[in-house]
Amino acid sequence: MSPIQEIIQKVSASHGTERESLLPILQAIYAKNHILTEEDMIEVARELDISAAHVYGTATFYSFLETQQSGKYIIRLCRTITCMMHGKNIILQELERLLKIKPGQTTPDGIFTLTETNCLGQCHKGPAMLVNDTPHTDLTPESIREIIDKYRREALQ
Repeated sequence: MSPIQEIIQKVSASHGTERESLLPILQAIYAKNHILTEEDMIEVARELDISAAHVYGTATFYSFLETQQSGKYIIRLCRTITCMMHGKNIILQELERLLKIKPGQTTPDGIFTLTETNCLGQCHKGPAMLVNDTPHTDLTPESIREIIDKYRREALQ
């Protein structure tokens, strides 16, 4: 039995093997591997008896599921109008300057991937971003420099 089949069986024990189980299965695979490969999605489609296109469509719809190799730290900057009104564009410019990448790219050292995402549920504390699962709010260019430095130090340990 493949590792993906083991994950599917484990999740299916509590969620079943119906179409509604697709997202929890994809989340479990992503939690273990930090990526959903084409092979993973084909295996899930086979196990749930649904089309690979449906699995791919679901995996690519959700911004918290990655289908491409990404950095150790995925920075998800909120792009809602509220965060924009609180200075999100200045934060994005500072991130691009510090990391020398644009949204959708990964730093050459593989430490950071920068993305923009829809609402993080932190509108009252915008601009906001997630680094992996850790929220950072009330961002300023100065706090961005501190946050990036902290994660760089962690990555080098």
